[in-house]
Amino acid sequence: MTNSPRIDHNASAPALPQAAAPWWEDGQTITDGVKEPAFLARGIMALWQSIRRWLLAPLAEQDPLTCSISLLNLLAWERDIARFESEPLELFRKRVKFAFVNARDSGEVAGFKRIFERLGIGWCDIHERQADAPWDVITIEVTDSSIANNQKLMETLIQHYGRTCRRYRFQVVYPVAGYIGYGQFDMSQEVFAASLTPHKARYRLAPGHIQMIQHVYGATLKTKETR
Repeated sequence: MTNSPRIDHNASAPALPQAAAPWWEDGQTITDGVKEPAFLARGIMALWQSIRRWLLAPLAEQDPLTCSISLLNLLAWERDIARFESEPLELFRKRVKFAFVNARDSGEVAGFKRIFERLGIGWCDIHERQADAPWDVITIEVTDSSIANNQKLMETLIQHYGRTCRRYRFQVVYPVAGYIGYGQFDMSQEVFAASLTPHKARYRLAPGHIQMIQHVYGATLKTKETR
């Protein structure tokens, strides 16, 4: 919605049909040169072209980015936008242009960030209900260049689109750009299979000394003779 295309009303409106008089009345076919009523037909077509432009003029003035300043002030009054002191005309036109969408987005954190982006402030971050701050304090993080160049604009936006019973606090941050180099990770894998041919295999058993030790133990059980 930031870069919405402009509507070309002249191209969208229906074109006027061409004047086609009968050949015996066009003043060109059976005459030697251009004569009446050819000039009358051209004059009538020029008049209708002018009337067409007059009818399209109010439509072209509906765009706050291209309309006259007098009509821009009327559109701003209609959309509840007031121009603050020393506000550039281009910025004022943008605020009038996006008045409706900004009012819709002002009720959420992501929408508030979009408002800042539409009006050229740039990056911002919003924190609510922080542990080390009162519950009604909303912290808006912006860069030092943003608050230096757009301080009056940000104050106007907070006053116009800020939430009821909330306090806003600006916190300046200094973003640092970091760069991470990338590398290439690769891997190669090879599988080798081996097989043993039984006909060509030789087995050899080395002779050795086999020793055996045997122990025999005898045991008797003493029993009592009974009569």
